[in-house]
Amino acid sequence: MEKRISINDTEPRAYKQLLALENYLQNSNLNTRHLHIIKIRASQINKCAFCIDMHTKAALESGETNKRIFLLSAWNETTVFSEEEQAILAMTEEITLISEHGLSDKTYKKALELFGEDYVSQIIMAIVAINGWNRIAVSTNMGIGI
Repeated sequence: MEKRISINDTEPRAYKQLLALENYLQNSNLNTRHLHIIKIRASQINKCAFCIDMHTKAALESGETNKRIFLLSAWNETTVFSEEEQAILAMTEEITLISEHGLSDKTYKKALELFGEDYVSQIIMAIVAINGWNRIAVSTNMGIGI
């Protein structure tokens, strides 16, 4: 595998728009821990080595534990994630794998109950953003050399 085009170089205006969404999310009401688990879990599903590496390091730097990161791929079989985190992880999986079943009514209603419409909207936008980044990184082989 060899590195491919750099979207940032070939289409900088488009790339900056995705960065603007990322900047919005960084300054939203989303809890940092929530944002990290969204980014890591979606990146695991999408097999994006570049993003897994980046977001795992960022999570560790902000105080996330190794144990919780190690267990992210089996989050529904452990008790280390809160009810809120489990709802976010269910949303992350269902939206990332949207062609399978989409965001289920059960997961959506639980998230609304726990977070309200504004926070659920921010969660959805965070999932959309990381899936965009994953697709850029995977399709351009950004993970080469990690």
